[in-house]
Amino acid sequence: MKTAKRILLIMTDTQRWDMLSCYGNSDMQTPHLDRLASEGIRFERAYTCQPVCGPARGALFTGLWPHNNGSWANNMPLGANVKTIGQRLRDNGLRAAYIGKWHLDGSDYFGLGRCPDGWDPGYWYDMRNYLEELSTQDRLRSRRFETCLEPGFSADFTYAHRCSNRAIRFLQNHGNDDFLLVVSYDEPHGPSLCPAPYNTMYNGYEFPKRRNVWDTLENKPEHQRVWAGKALGTNKDEMKIHQPAFLGCNSFVDSEIGKLMEAVNQYAPDSLVIYTSDHGDVLGSHSITNKGPAMYDEITRIPLIVRWPQVTPPHTICPHAVSHIDLVPTIMDAAGLSVPKSLEGRSMLDVFQNPSAPANQTIFMEFGRYETDHDGFGGFQPIRAAFDGRYKLVINLLSSDELYDLQTDPDEMTNLIDSPAHAPARDALHDSLLGWMNTTRDPFRGYHWERRPWRSGASAATWAYTGMTRQRENEEYEPRQLDYDTGLEMDTAVRKK
Repeated sequence: MKTAKRILLIMTDTQRWDMLSCYGNSDMQTPHLDRLASEGIRFERAYTCQPVCGPARGALFTGLWPHNNGSWANNMPLGANVKTIGQRLRDNGLRAAYIGKWHLDGSDYFGLGRCPDGWDPGYWYDMRNYLEELSTQDRLRSRRFETCLEPGFSADFTYAHRCSNRAIRFLQNHGNDDFLLVVSYDEPHGPSLCPAPYNTMYNGYEFPKRRNVWDTLENKPEHQRVWAGKALGTNKDEMKIHQPAFLGCNSFVDSEIGKLMEAVNQYAPDSLVIYTSDHGDVLGSHSITNKGPAMYDEITRIPLIVRWPQVTPPHTICPHAVSHIDLVPTIMDAAGLSVPKSLEGRSMLDVFQNPSAPANQTIFMEFGRYETDHDGFGGFQPIRAAFDGRYKLVINLLSSDELYDLQTDPDEMTNLIDSPAHAPARDALHDSLLGWMNTTRDPFRGYHWERRPWRSGASAATWAYTGMTRQRENEEYEPRQLDYDTGLEMDTAVRKK
């Protein structure tokens, strides 16, 4: 396989899989992403690591789970000893540039405006940088959708357009260099500013209601019913999913990606191009809104498209479950670099060549807290989930658990957690999930994840739990950890303590 010396990662915010026409919703006007899919691989079942902006991004850009990289809720920064893909590639001779929303410095939604180590400061442009270009009045205007209905409003005012222009300039200047370029749009996330014709394109349109809009959340976790609140009593027959701003901006960001791809085709046509989003939006399914402590497909399943000329076969589909945790090792492998032991995903290069090949036996997801800076979204809601391509097991530590058969119940309406007929599949997934928590040094692991009401034969509760110690192996950047009992370098990272 050839080596990728020019890599482009494009990301949007709050864009679930069925907001693209190529994923089956022909009402969506996304011609540029549809074209990208026709030129490469569309991953049918790609999943975020956590359905919240910061944690999703932290996992995607470090290759470490949110519970390990420090950013397990919004407004929590990456750990000081955690390395991003930008740092890793920069240290191996590639130019790394990040343009767009970051959300990983521990500050507010907009960021600190300062370029982190590893990324080219000449192209850094987070949302605070954008706001600092605006007057006080225009800052206020930038946070209101109504602004884009004003006469004369143009794309020039939007964050997406300014990110695109900066990225195109990078490609013009460095298209022949070895590089990683990340373009991270905030759009279509609210306030969803977009110019004509996008600002009125969906004015009369109703997004299709999935069957789970009528979910009454019976036999579902209590925190979901609390989340739903009064929505449980509303008439779902009369409910309309009317989101003209959000869907208009969805088509607008597609047009910006189209301009970016024109530049790629002109200045770096052999680039490995990866497109995805951080998470989705429930849009009223399961009687809840937004995103948060749940593992339903509406918020965890995201688009993922890969185009790499002469490697990825055009117009192909990968039907298997894949995870964002695999993108950093995949990028490093594609660049011809060794994949560090500390990374917690695996390379998908084989899948790039043969999309029908299984990518993972099981993928995992998690949730900790939505945000640290304000109340809401249920506060601390520790969740761990495992999905094997058919069954999805969700452990809600503070409430009750869930099991869904997505083959027979794609809308995740029927909770099978107590079904005797499904106990073997459930318990196998449970064992995989417990093993994953142990292997990844999940700081929240313990006997309480194993001793669930539905699990017979669970181990007795013990203070030592498994009795193992698991030390970090990040030896590209850190000295080997010292054993507590001897003060000497560890010989084996996982061992009885």
